[in-house]
Amino acid sequence: MKNRYEAFMVLNAQGKEDTVKDIIDRLESEFQKEGAQVEQVQKMDKRPFAYVAGPLDAGYYVNFVFQADSQLITKLRSKFKLDPEVYRQHYQRLVAKKEKKEREPKKLAKAK
Repeated sequence: MKNRYEAFMVLNAQGKEDTVKDIIDRLESEFQKEGAQVEQVQKMDKRPFAYVAGPLDAGYYVNFVFQADSQLITKLRSKFKLDPEVYRQHYQRLVAKKEKKEREPKKLAKAK
């Protein structure tokens, strides 16, 4: 059964600022190669970190929304951990969208 997920990634493009689009396209194709169906890619540009906890002080933020099997998340996490251009990654399962029901008007009780 496929679930909807969100993959939030911070990319290390230090010294490669002109190739960020190519990196994002490569990551999207990696998702598709593994069997995920990418619905949306949100590019959030370069932002400085609130605090520096490693060698970088800023990174390119990208958000992927996709559908995949739950076993695929572990495989993607380990694969992107080895990728030098992926600095941080976070995966979250999204809740299914529910269709809105039309509300029936409330019936008022008549006063006697």
